[in-house]
Amino acid sequence: MSAVRGGGPLRRAGWYVASMAIVVVFLFPVYWIFSVSLKTPREIFKFPPAWYPATPQFNNFFVLFRDGDVWSIWNSFVLASSSTAIAMALGIMCAYSIVRFRTGGENLAIWVISQRLLPPIAIVFPIFLIYSDLGLTDTYPGLILLYTVFALPYVIWLMRGYIQEVPQALEESALVDGASRWQVLWLVVVPVTRNGIFATAVFAFIFSWNEFLFALVLTRTEVITFPVQVSQYFGAQSTFWAKISAMSVLGTLPIFFAVAAFQRYLVRGITLGAVKG
Repeated sequence: MSAVRGGGPLRRAGWYVASMAIVVVFLFPVYWIFSVSLKTPREIFKFPPAWYPATPQFNNFFVLFRDGDVWSIWNSFVLASSSTAIAMALGIMCAYSIVRFRTGGENLAIWVISQRLLPPIAIVFPIFLIYSDLGLTDTYPGLILLYTVFALPYVIWLMRGYIQEVPQALEESALVDGASRWQVLWLVVVPVTRNGIFATAVFAFIFSWNEFLFALVLTRTEVITFPVQVSQYFGAQSTFWAKISAMSVLGTLPIFFAVAAFQRYLVRGITLGAVKG
């Protein structure tokens, strides 16, 4: 910003033009998928392309409700929100224990986050066999448990960094006043780190929402998720681009509203702990 203010009119104009170009590049795919969701098949495959639908085809959305495909969005919402809530509750407690009590020594946090480096394709088959024996395939509890396990290392790692920024003097004052460790955690640490908690929860929710491989292998008909439902529109003979775009628009709305609702906390949480000048 200082470089923009200190430059001449041409320099400032150049920055604005470059910024607008970047915005257009990133927003154009969003506009295009929304545009395709309202087009007829003829407009979708037209060349040169039709930049906007001549007559919006809202029937592309109505078909998803009629066929029951939108239930996949509800399934994804239940799975992502439930696993995020459980992972956040457990992750905050684990991160607090690692920071304040040095649980597991200095290397436990590194080991925890290293679990996220394991390729999912390497363990999806053993998990499928275990879930088949336990009767957890195509069930809410099965996927919620799995998503929680995969979100937990990420939550612990991020919350560890946020909790390290909390002054110990606040906790010591609460302990002197007679608060227990549980009260210190939930009444002192959690409110102080709420921005980081919201930021971590949003990212964990998005990761669970977008998960595809395990949902593809472990679901059949009852708990089909949004990414799996979209993949079913791709066929060997034809691809239903209108349904893909319409479902993508509907499936993006929960993420959009979540980020919009917690935008203030999200920005503060991301910058929490940054180097202060």
